[in-house]
Amino acid sequence: MARVKTTRGAAAERDTDGGTESVREEAAAPTGEGESAAGDLAGLEAGLDALDAVQTKRVSPAEVLVQKVLPPIVAVAVVLALWKVLVLAKVTDDYKLPDPGLVWDALRRLWLQGELLDIIWTSVSRGLFGFLIALVIATPLGLVVARVRFIRAGLGPILSGLQSLPSVAWVPPAVIWLGLNDQMMYTVILLGAVPSIANGLVAGIDQVPPLFLRAGRTLGARGLVSARHILLPAALPGYVAGLKQGWAFSWRSLMAAEIIAKSPDLGLGLGQYLENQRNNSDMAGVLLGILLILVVGIAIELLIFAPIERRVLRSRGLLASAR
Repeated sequence: MARVKTTRGAAAERDTDGGTESVREEAAAPTGEGESAAGDLAGLEAGLDALDAVQTKRVSPAEVLVQKVLPPIVAVAVVLALWKVLVLAKVTDDYKLPDPGLVWDALRRLWLQGELLDIIWTSVSRGLFGFLIALVIATPLGLVVARVRFIRAGLGPILSGLQSLPSVAWVPPAVIWLGLNDQMMYTVILLGAVPSIANGLVAGIDQVPPLFLRAGRTLGARGLVSARHILLPAALPGYVAGLKQGWAFSWRSLMAAEIIAKSPDLGLGLGQYLENQRNNSDMAGVLLGILLILVVGIAIELLIFAPIERRVLRSRGLLASAR
């Protein structure tokens, strides 16, 4: 018998005995190529892990100043400069477009009289308290509408319609129903904010992957437990967006109610101050009221809702860097 073996890529055996001959080939994988493929796979996995990793690099105070603080200051300075140019150019009568200095004088006068903070706090306290009430009502309402098909078919279009209805439309019926008091103010706020918060939560729940709910049911999470530990955390980005929009509607609704409804029992808020200056034909006071309403609304959004939104997005890896 004669046997011949080769080992390059295949092994062949030849048996010669009695005139018979058989050839067998066996594939042998090269050791070097297997190690190379494993290394490539490990490199690919490392690259995907690097892409999924959340960057937590902290920006320096100088970068915060340049990126966050400086642009709004420059924008305000440009607006003031343009305003001053229009006044100097006499594009309209002085009582229609007063000098920025007159608006500053009106602000300074309110501060020296001790009324500025009281006016702001009257409106801010109403707005925040009304928003908290709306939050308590809209959260369970949004959960029920999102998860119960029959209720969604009935209330879903109504919530969308209420969200598109101007807040000022609720002031006359609220005055007739409740009179000129704080309850009327809070009713107008609720009718403006609840649909926005509820619709935001519904939109967030609609984007929750069904796999999360199936996994929760497998682990025994049902009913309120599923809503608390699965639905709300998974729908948090959409929910936070609804909260921001709900605050905007709360603030707008409150200003509409304060401008229209006037009573000594209601106190002097920003909307009522604006209306009083209009009645006095004081354009500088009117512009000051508008600016205060704008500044307070933006400040609440930046100080409360923007940090919450950044934290939620960062926890889900949706922000490239901590800001």
